[in-house]
Amino acid sequence: MTAGGGRSSDRRSAREIVCDAGSGAAAGAIAATFVCPLDVIKTRLQVHGLQEVHHSGHKGSIIITSLQNIIRTEGVKGLYRGLSPTLAALLPNWAVYFTIYGQLKCLLHSHVDSSGQLTFGANMIAASGAGAATSIATNPLWVVKTRLQTQGMRPGVVPYKSIFSALRRITHEEGVRGLYSGLLPSLAGISHVAIQFPVYEKIKSYLAKRDNTTTSNLSPGKVAIASSVSKIAASIMTYPHEVVRARLQEQGQVRNSEVQYAGVVDCIKKVLQKEGLPGLYRGCATNLLRTTPNAVITFTSYEMIHRFVLRVLPPDEKNSQAHPKSDGHIKPQKETEGLGENSENESQTPSNDRTPLIPLGSTDQLAAGH
Repeated sequence: MTAGGGRSSDRRSAREIVCDAGSGAAAGAIAATFVCPLDVIKTRLQVHGLQEVHHSGHKGSIIITSLQNIIRTEGVKGLYRGLSPTLAALLPNWAVYFTIYGQLKCLLHSHVDSSGQLTFGANMIAASGAGAATSIATNPLWVVKTRLQTQGMRPGVVPYKSIFSALRRITHEEGVRGLYSGLLPSLAGISHVAIQFPVYEKIKSYLAKRDNTTTSNLSPGKVAIASSVSKIAASIMTYPHEVVRARLQEQGQVRNSEVQYAGVVDCIKKVLQKEGLPGLYRGCATNLLRTTPNAVITFTSYEMIHRFVLRVLPPDEKNSQAHPKSDGHIKPQKETEGLGENSENESQTPSNDRTPLIPLGSTDQLAAGH
């Protein structure tokens, strides 16, 4: 991600955009496929609570019992419901996110701290702006994903046959508004990205400084530490909005349901009245078991794929001199000139100092966590 300080660095090269978007989409797809069964369980717990496992003797068996119930009633295929729209949403998801996030960081390159790194606030603004644009652009696909994952629990409902079938039916039966159900809590969920990404950057910078290396050269283990800690912190702080969003997205598929929510505020009130505060954290444990390894897989895959793509794609001659180090650190001209041989060595390997954009919770709607 370019955070350059020069006039020509306000625009990223096509090579950078291709590397960021391609690597992010590939890493997100790998992680989404790996954790899809847990994503299905989490979504169903958010929407329907513990009704599937009320006979279970202890909460530790929720995940195992849920997996067994899904396999018994829907087969192995049931564990991967909603994977298609999840994967279909990833390409536009990361295309929008990386493009806007990159441009916002370029515009905010003047907001740096004493170490030459973009400030915590600047990172929050960039992440929030990119998250808002991404939520608006991809919300219809996340609505479809939620309904495909939960329709197996509604025997009386005519199931959706495919992504396009679901999009057509929702538009016909509920109008465009149905495609954007749950958008408000999704936008509220931008706080997740605004917390996770800056925290991740800070932890990564700290580990790099401690090991006397660059952030782009951190070992996979260090990347895993930074990604897991930032993900857990952001998830716990922002989880209630996911429950609200999931219930609003799912209810349009059910006719004559006992519980109907007029909106975000009404949904929060009814959940608190019926289930108390724990209702807003329904499925949180499952979500953490899903999102933490998901973040580790995504971030590590992204780093490895990104480094590979940078080696494969030819360098952009026009932009190689114009773009400074893009790990969020902006080196003043005087400092750069005073580096002597180190400066010369770094100029020969510009990609090694580059901290790439990292997708935040692939299946999470920036996220999230969808």
